[in-house]
Amino acid sequence: MTGGPLDAWLRARGEQRAEAGLRRRLRTLPPVCVDLASNDYLGLSRDPRVVAAAQDALDEWGTGSRASRLVTGTLGVHETLERELCELTGQPAALAFSSGYAANTGVLTALGDADTLIVSDAHAHASLVDGARLSRSPVRIARHSDVGHVAQLLAERSETRAVVVVESVYSVWGDHAPLAELAALCRTENALLLVDEAHGIGVAGGGRGLVHELGLAGSPHVAVTMTLSKALGAQGGAVLGSEALREHLVNTARPFIFDTALAPASAAAATEAARIVRAHPELSGALHERARFVASALGTPLARAAVQSLPVASAESALRASEEIRSRGVVVGCFRPPSVPDGISRLRITAPADMELHVLARALETVRDVVGDEPQGA
Repeated sequence: MTGGPLDAWLRARGEQRAEAGLRRRLRTLPPVCVDLASNDYLGLSRDPRVVAAAQDALDEWGTGSRASRLVTGTLGVHETLERELCELTGQPAALAFSSGYAANTGVLTALGDADTLIVSDAHAHASLVDGARLSRSPVRIARHSDVGHVAQLLAERSETRAVVVVESVYSVWGDHAPLAELAALCRTENALLLVDEAHGIGVAGGGRGLVHELGLAGSPHVAVTMTLSKALGAQGGAVLGSEALREHLVNTARPFIFDTALAPASAAAATEAARIVRAHPELSGALHERARFVASALGTPLARAAVQSLPVASAESALRASEEIRSRGVVVGCFRPPSVPDGISRLRITAPADMELHVLARALETVRDVVGDEPQGA
């Protein structure tokens, strides 16, 4: 019995992906390996203090929060988390979501309407792109980190309000957004600058993020989103800004209102991790030391980020190289279109702050050995 029209369409799309070298599959870590692919930037996911905090929360609150935050799902652990995130970032108020993706889609759909222009950086993360699409706002795409283009789009708008959407540290190129200039522009144009600090927390500003580093924390024209699943080693997300913004999100952000609250163990783990990051800025320094080590060993330009990337000629080359490296006991990231905004496939390498340099050196020898046989991209 043959499949129906849906099966035929799905097979055709699958064949197209396979021919382009873009077929994806689920991956697990080998039992023994050097992991240079995870987002655990500071190595906190297995830190005994963070693990103990999660275990204590399991004992006190159980495995799940059992309801949305507006029913019975708001637990003391969520309120503590939000206070600690404010202490870490210097923001007045915070609202925790079940993921960074939910935080980004939640804040943009809650702020958007037909009279609000969203100006989104061309390299913005998929969650920000989806949030903008779902917001029902008019959306204009600004050239990457081009303040002049953002100014032009804001000046041309007919809408009363505007939201400029950027990341603080971009994960593909590792470059920093021109936040000071954008914040000044948004102040002049009466717009909100929404900054995704997913790759900035734990990395920039001694771990407290690029917004904090530049003295923009608490500005009425700047709001922040973040994930708890990268440098904080846990799971979840948050939106940080004014008390008025938090109140608005509680009442209008559908990914918050209609979602089960963040699991207590994740909230507690992120809380403890936030405390550690704030108390130990040297962790961020150790992360950057390893980033410099990676860039030097591979002969690539240093990115001011946790992730260092090595361009390769094609999606097929990237996949082939990553599989060969994996077979030798080292795991690296393999990013191909459409996950890369410039269309260039890359091997992405992240050495966490707690990785011993001699272990990292041996792993990078493996990467060099394999990639040396692969044509590199632009």
